[in-house]
Amino acid sequence: MEAQTRRTTRKTLLAFAIIYFVWGSTFLAIRVGVREVPPFLLAAMRFLVAGLVLYGWMIAQGERSPSKRQWMSASLLAVLIFVLDYSLLFWAEERVPSGIAAVMMATIPVFMALSEIIFLRTQRLTVRLGLALLIGIAGVGVLMSRSLNLGGAPINPVGAVALIIAAMSWSVASALTRKLPLPASKVMSSGAQMLAGGLFLALTAASLGEFRNFHPSTVSGGAWLALLYLIVAGSISGFTAYVWLIHHESPTKVGTYAYVNPVVAVLVGYFLGGEALGLRTILGTLFVLISVVVITMTPAKKPVATLPAGEDTPEVVGS
Repeated sequence: MEAQTRRTTRKTLLAFAIIYFVWGSTFLAIRVGVREVPPFLLAAMRFLVAGLVLYGWMIAQGERSPSKRQWMSASLLAVLIFVLDYSLLFWAEERVPSGIAAVMMATIPVFMALSEIIFLRTQRLTVRLGLALLIGIAGVGVLMSRSLNLGGAPINPVGAVALIIAAMSWSVASALTRKLPLPASKVMSSGAQMLAGGLFLALTAASLGEFRNFHPSTVSGGAWLALLYLIVAGSISGFTAYVWLIHHESPTKVGTYAYVNPVVAVLVGYFLGGEALGLRTILGTLFVLISVVVITMTPAKKPVATLPAGEDTPEVVGS
């Protein structure tokens, strides 16, 4: 019994390490990849391969393929999560440091809170929540402002807008996930979404002419390793660890990756990617994280206990 407890503890620590540090480091891997591979094509390769692996694995385990209705739901979420959210993240990282991109994407709970207040009506605009939203917006303002004398250059405004749209798209997908019919298996649901998303991204890359400008022989080994890391560590291993944790730990504990990932991404970008870490980055990151912690710790007005753990967020997670 004691040996079993120790094994479970080791698995728990390993799973948390993966969703904390691997997901946090994938932002730098994206930046390395998009230096040599067109962004939409890089995203397409990542999620098409990962989706095929997860979907094929579940079929081999005897899981039923999604129904036509479930495929339609998965496809809608794939457009929001991959064609809008992830593709804009990959595109923006051609212009924005990886650590800052992670901080900007950490504003997702801000937009989720706004959607719950305005559209879902599951949250009230209290003084505490209002202050948290203002702090989060202030954090983004610090990172983008050209008038504040905080040292370091403000982030590229076009890249910043792309990241904000990406975060808003994820929050919309989060709201829709509660209402759309999806496979009961999280792995099958995620695999189907990744597979559909990879196909849509490939079509997007083709329509933008990225295949014509792509020559695999000119891509360095480092960029291919970054793609392999995104597929294996970021998507397959990261999602497996996340699903395991959801079934063994409370959603609140598992959700702490949203606070840790931006910090890890900023530090990895600084130490391994040569990205700047000045007062502007530190203050912007701090404001955004304070906002996220307060918002995620604020209870909803209406209980959602009828939902399975984790069903209130899109089932494809991580960067």
